[in-house]
Amino acid sequence: MRRLAAIALVALWPGFADAACRLALLLALDVSGSVDAREYALQIEGVASALDDNEVRRVLLAMPEAPVALSIFEWSSASYQKVVQDWVLLTDSESLNRVIAALRNWQRMPAPEATGLGAALEFSYRHFQNAPACWDQTLDVSADGKNNDWPIPERLRRGGELGSMKVNALVVAPDFLVTYDTSGSGIQGLRDYFENNIIYGPGAFTEVAMGFDDYARAMHLKLLRELATLPLGALPRPAPFRTVLNRTTTPRPQ
Repeated sequence: MRRLAAIALVALWPGFADAACRLALLLALDVSGSVDAREYALQIEGVASALDDNEVRRVLLAMPEAPVALSIFEWSSASYQKVVQDWVLLTDSESLNRVIAALRNWQRMPAPEATGLGAALEFSYRHFQNAPACWDQTLDVSADGKNNDWPIPERLRRGGELGSMKVNALVVAPDFLVTYDTSGSGIQGLRDYFENNIIYGPGAFTEVAMGFDDYARAMHLKLLRELATLPLGALPRPAPFRTVLNRTTTPRPQ
């Protein structure tokens, strides 16, 4: 049935046959100064364990004729973005196992302390241009605080400089708070910031982790939700995303 769905899409959508995968998924991990050694370890293991979850594995590998392409990078200030895993097509269990092993063997590198969310978005835009041709592109950015470096992310959104990539956010809330509140420093305030200034594109969403101890659970739910946004009968976008930063058209932020 999955193979028939893919064949039907090739017939219905010109240029679809050239696409190598159904989704290019980019995970961006916060390594700014607010993330200490313990929290960093929880974040890395949280991604690894979420990818290793049986349910996530099943969804990731459900359509080997149109697999998911995955890449992972770390970010902090405007000057620091480090690729942990370059683009790889997850065609089988072995390819997924290699990514999980690479994460668990990764050692943190020194990074500036600033929180450069805007620069992380710009880097993601450029990095997607090296991805396999896919039906869709999604950035999954994790962060525990607001941008305090240049460029300002909301200006990128308003200026159309994020192109057609979708941006979802995993918001790591202060773990000393256990309920939502409406103050600027509270969980709801942080979530509102990401929903108003960071997430982008149709269907974009935030997932909240209640501290880094809750990161694995939140990442597991987030991956399932992102992968579920591409039902087998859905049409892909007309062409793989290949644009430049200085666009003449300005898509409206979602």
